[in-house]
Amino acid sequence: MIRSASVEVLQRVPLFADLTKHEVQKIARLFKERCFSRGETVVKEGSGGAAFFVIESGEATVFIDGKKRATLKHGDYFGEIALIDEGARMATITASSELVCYGLTYWDFRPVVEKNGVIGWKLLQRMAKMLRATRQEAHELENALAVLRRFAGRVHIA
Repeated sequence: MIRSASVEVLQRVPLFADLTKHEVQKIARLFKERCFSRGETVVKEGSGGAAFFVIESGEATVFIDGKKRATLKHGDYFGEIALIDEGARMATITASSELVCYGLTYWDFRPVVEKNGVIGWKLLQRMAKMLRATRQEAHELENALAVLRRFAGRVHIA
């Protein structure tokens, strides 16, 4: 029996948050188990992306611009946006122990979305919500930075 990604884990992925359990099950069946040895690079920053991964067991380290940024463990995931755009990877993910993941490629995912307009529409709506939230966060950061700049302009060091 081929094991697939857990529906419960996939329902926690923001991209799939609006899908029904039945819709997520269709996607979960497409995942394939992938094993990585300690020290092996799973994805490389700047390279083309065409796969999404959910961690079943082990740990992985996230590096951005060569700096360690996070550790990923069971139930964590990465690369979900690659399912949509095949864009460049924004981080390097390296197995920091024996790592078992479930992977889904763009090529396996796309036909399901093309055949299921409801799933495609829900994914499009979720992406719009994610974009809106990101823009709001950027706006809030810009405001905070403006406050800090004004404050820095009033501080005089003797």
